[in-house]
Amino acid sequence: MTTPRVTFYHAPNSRSGGTRALLEELGVEYDMHVLNFRHNEQRQPPYTDVNPMGKVPAIWHNGGLVTEQPAVYLYLADLYPEKGLAPATGDPLRGPYLRWMVFYGSSFEPALVDRAMKREPVQPSTCPYGDWDTMFNTLVAQLERGPYMLGERFSALDVLWGSALRWTTMFKLVPELPVITSYVQRIASRPAIQRATALDAELAAAQAA
Repeated sequence: MTTPRVTFYHAPNSRSGGTRALLEELGVEYDMHVLNFRHNEQRQPPYTDVNPMGKVPAIWHNGGLVTEQPAVYLYLADLYPEKGLAPATGDPLRGPYLRWMVFYGSSFEPALVDRAMKREPVQPSTCPYGDWDTMFNTLVAQLERGPYMLGERFSALDVLWGSALRWTTMFKLVPELPVITSYVQRIASRPAIQRATALDAELAAAQAA
């Protein structure tokens, strides 16, 4: 049975760049709707009819909408199990895979935003990520087990974290530790990631023209 094509809502130089990289890693065909952030299209209809939050990525597939970056990754990797980018249910790596996919949105990004905005820390008992140092050291310890987030196995996790850590180190939001730098370079060197990066650079240049 043929899997219906995914409709992917995307803007260059945004969080959805990682989703484009994942689609390239999967090597599947998809339909792409491009938003121009320079024209604030993400905050206007028709896109706000798709996602009122005005955020990308979003995908539409088989009559259902998926938003929230980790959910999009989980959905796409499971949609194409033959590509091997997600451990299957029953695989011992499935639990860690889910853990680190959700850790991104529930701990890493909220902590990053609080730190970037120089917000006063709250009590760890009421903070969703506890505190920055514990969150960050937990992530670094996992990267040190490398070469990938699941050890020797490359997965959709690495597309997510490789993209996130590339941007956050570029903007000096995350320390450029050797383990992080080498991880980012390892993921960025993959042909599919390089292809997605080049395509997005062309798209960004076209929008800026």
